[in-house]
Amino acid sequence: MQYGMVRVGAYTPEIKVGNPDYNGKAIIELIKRAAELGVEIAVFPELCICGYTCADLFFTRELLKKTVKAVNAVAAAVPSDMVAVVGAPVEQNGRLYNCAVVMADGKILGIVPKTELPDYGEFYEKRYFTPAFDGVITSDDYGVPMGNVLFKCKDYSDLVLGCEICEDMWTDVPPSVQMCRAGATVIANLSASDEVVGKAEYRELLVKSISGRQHCAYVYADAGAGESSTDVVFSGHNIIAENGGIIDDSDPFDGDNAMADIDIERLIYDRRKIGVKPSDKHYELITFKLGDKMRGERICRQVYRYPFVPTDEFHYRAELIISMQAAGLKKRFAATKADALVLGVSGGLDSALALLVCNNAVGRDKITAVTMPCFGTTARTKSNAERLCAALGIKIKVIDIKDTVNSHLADIDHKKTDVVYENAQARVRTMTLFDLANKINGLVVGTGDMSELALGWCTYNGDHMSSYGVNAGVPKTLVKHLIAYEAERLGGEAKAVLTDILNTDISPELLPADKDGKIAQKTEDILGKYDLLDFIMYYYCRYGFTRKKIEFLLKTAFYDVADEQIQKALDTFFKRFFMSQFKRSCMPDGVKIGSVSFSPRSDFRLPSDIEN
Repeated sequence: MQYGMVRVGAYTPEIKVGNPDYNGKAIIELIKRAAELGVEIAVFPELCICGYTCADLFFTRELLKKTVKAVNAVAAAVPSDMVAVVGAPVEQNGRLYNCAVVMADGKILGIVPKTELPDYGEFYEKRYFTPAFDGVITSDDYGVPMGNVLFKCKDYSDLVLGCEICEDMWTDVPPSVQMCRAGATVIANLSASDEVVGKAEYRELLVKSISGRQHCAYVYADAGAGESSTDVVFSGHNIIAENGGIIDDSDPFDGDNAMADIDIERLIYDRRKIGVKPSDKHYELITFKLGDKMRGERICRQVYRYPFVPTDEFHYRAELIISMQAAGLKKRFAATKADALVLGVSGGLDSALALLVCNNAVGRDKITAVTMPCFGTTARTKSNAERLCAALGIKIKVIDIKDTVNSHLADIDHKKTDVVYENAQARVRTMTLFDLANKINGLVVGTGDMSELALGWCTYNGDHMSSYGVNAGVPKTLVKHLIAYEAERLGGEAKAVLTDILNTDISPELLPADKDGKIAQKTEDILGKYDLLDFIMYYYCRYGFTRKKIEFLLKTAFYDVADEQIQKALDTFFKRFFMSQFKRSCMPDGVKIGSVSFSPRSDFRLPSDIEN
């Protein structure tokens, strides 16, 4: 166990039908290989000890005796820091059950019979097996509990293993529903799912769906090589899913296994947040121990650098995100009966995205874009603001606010270049936008993004305020990707200027430029890299992870980034996040885009004076 993560594997041994001794040895070899890789839960296919396709051999005493011997041999080979789940027929009171046999530390812990026995098409399990019974008995052959049992880890109480078998997953109410309600966080499915065209995709859909609905991890081990091909074939399609997403799988017929670190903390956080109904069934809990083996900095799952940025079908997702932003803004525009959208355009990333969304929402004729140069505005950013508006056919007002700011600073007798000096500019810009909006019956569109809200990197009642925060649900890393997408989509001059905006240092431009007229106040020099900050924000706000765990994940994803930068980003986030809640508590309305939102009205609630 490490940081609430458990390494699981789904394995397909190459078997010989009707030969438990051979198959047991093949399984033991895979267990040894799994142990070398640090696997803590190893799952094997349905009836793999003897073969799913044994047919009437299931009735023979010889096969059943050899099965018991092989199961005991496999159990004896399971190390003290691993749980193995193996499929075998189990005889009880003259009835045969298709079972998952759970074993650890050289012993058999318990047995779970299959509930749903298919009896259609190529399946005829009811010829051999009896469906699972309700309750718990003691197995005659193995002397362990058999029936409604779950397996709980002594070292980490949130790790609870439940088992279902093949068809159990395909039924309308899988047994895993009640298991998860009773506390199971990991479901092992021992399967012998034959392959037909299109079934692999459907199988993946079911596995993802169950793991998502039950907020669990799902380890699906499929039969493959060695099973009889008299009428069907088996592909060894192994799948590991977590909370609705596949984190590792093997392609059908490639003879590979699946292995991944599943994150129990993620699952428990969502269950805690959403709530889980109590189970209608009673389960006997059997405990096991995994020990405190640590695997250093290795992690067996992909940790993406940009968790807020879609990894699949990005073009489709980018269109969807911008359409969501535009739809929210369009509704607010209609509801307020405004005649125009008013927004400040700085030549930076956030205002560029906001302008593109405004154009999508109401069209260029109803947009009043304003650029308000002051002490820190560089020629490059002012030019980019004007060029972008020209490329989109949007008229832009240039309102130089230096005299207004100087007058205001004189009014309050302030002569220092400090936070008052900076905030005065932000507040004058906001005042200008609101007064202009009053004049033309306009709606002020906020351009600040979610990353700035998280860190409080905005001036209270300055750029913090607007009539509608169109970027409030979009973090900085996603802003960059959306701008890059729009640049490619638009092409021409719009692409050229958006590309230059992407290549410009991020800055509020509230301090004078350097002697060469370039940006002197660089946000990422002050706060740290947004790539790192957004990563921290995601894992803290989405899953509530500790700083120590986030640091572990950061170093995994950003393995080439200096530790000094990682520590700076962590220090910045955890220092600024809580002290900035008062700004989020009164943030303007804005559309929710992803799984993290700071709206105090719908998603994120903290007292403004919280101390942490």
